[in-house]
Amino acid sequence: MPMPPLLVNLYLRLERGLVPLALLVGWEIFSRSGILPAALLPAPSRVLVAWADWVFGTDGNTQTYSAHWIFDVAASASRVFAGFALSTVLGVAIGIAIGWSRTTEKLIEPVLQVLRPVPPVSWIPLAIIWFGIANKPAIFLVFLGSFFPVLLSTIHGVKTCDRNLLRAGAMTGGTPHKLLRYIVFPAALPSIFSGLRIAIGSAWMLTVTAEMVAVKSGVGYVLWDSYYFLRYDIVIAAMVSIGLLGFLSDFGIKLLAAHVLRWQRGSTLQAREA
Repeated sequence: MPMPPLLVNLYLRLERGLVPLALLVGWEIFSRSGILPAALLPAPSRVLVAWADWVFGTDGNTQTYSAHWIFDVAASASRVFAGFALSTVLGVAIGIAIGWSRTTEKLIEPVLQVLRPVPPVSWIPLAIIWFGIANKPAIFLVFLGSFFPVLLSTIHGVKTCDRNLLRAGAMTGGTPHKLLRYIVFPAALPSIFSGLRIAIGSAWMLTVTAEMVAVKSGVGYVLWDSYYFLRYDIVIAAMVSIGLLGFLSDFGIKLLAAHVLRWQRGSTLQAREA
């Protein structure tokens, strides 16, 4: 006899929480076992207390960070989305140009392929020299880290567009501009959204890296600053905050993709997702 839908949904939700719960319980037990000093590996319960004060200012145990979480998150998020937006616009535009035009591909792609293997963190000294200690070097690094995933995914999406669709569009009188707008770009959207999901994760990683070195605010700065004061509970709270913010950002892009690519519903494996 099949389970009622309500019980099925409840089971699926519980199933998704089993691994995180097991990790937290194991972490708590290990931290309290005394194998490592509690100061070096704070238990989840202690991290939660520090995180609560950082967010709500419950007891002041995080001192200067108390009740400042929302401001730190806002500072980091502004850098993430500024760099991510810039990389999205340029990555999609240049990717479509390279994927569509062989001339553009020959002129631009070799330069981009030389720059792509250079780690974004290696640009930090130049970014500080060019932009100083402020938001601009962080935004620049986020742009570098998130640009290439968007670019390569867009190129792939354009180049894998079905030729039969292009022939059909051309036979109905479609101009190159219309073919790009109504056939190539929609066909490339699944690949573009895949690149955006990779890029947003890179954006958060690069923002935190930049805040450790070139900026004096944000979640990354709190993480690095609390390390100097041996507040590893705040360090871990900052790490978890970054993970959750990255997860929410990715989830937002995933929802947008589901809305924009609604024509895929029922025809791909995504239809099975709960």
